[in-house]
Amino acid sequence: MEGGGGSMDKRQRQYAIANTITGQEIKCLRKSLGLTQKEFAQFVNVSVKTIERWEIQEQPIKGEIVTLCRLIRENPGCIDRFRVPQQIEPLRLWYGQGEDVYTVIDVSPQHRRVTVTNFTQDLFRRAFGRIESPTYEQYETFLESRCFPRTRDKMKLILEKLNLPFYDPLMIVEKTEGRMADDDFWLRVERN
Repeated sequence: MEGGGGSMDKRQRQYAIANTITGQEIKCLRKSLGLTQKEFAQFVNVSVKTIERWEIQEQPIKGEIVTLCRLIRENPGCIDRFRVPQQIEPLRLWYGQGEDVYTVIDVSPQHRRVTVTNFTQDLFRRAFGRIESPTYEQYETFLESRCFPRTRDKMKLILEKLNLPFYDPLMIVEKTEGRMADDDFWLRVERN
């Protein structure tokens, strides 16, 4: 809107989102979420210095942060939806594509316990699809699905190349990141 009469810009507006935001609005939003500047910076994918600068800036701020703040203000629960849970099991696997993480899998091999946290609604991108609480056997099947088959020709040569003494899906995934020829998903292993 322009001027005091409330007239619309001559171009047709396609989205009901402001073009700018003030530093004070960013600061108020961050505080209402109970986040430190560091935590908010991590969530919106900028440096802490950028958050500090924005929060004291006098002139209006433009760019993607305007839309992102609007979306967060309208849906504050989205912050928790993307929060990575604290690792309590000895093994954590990160499943994703490109730079996106879609699923975190926490595993206790000793107790045969698996806990999954999904960061997408897209069932085709989740490690276990519709399954929210996989069994240990389903986890083992998933791991093996991210490896070459046990029946592969010249498997011993492949294992030698990977410097592995025998076929073990977790060890193979650690070496190959679970990358397969027919997709571009990856699986990274982190030991606690």
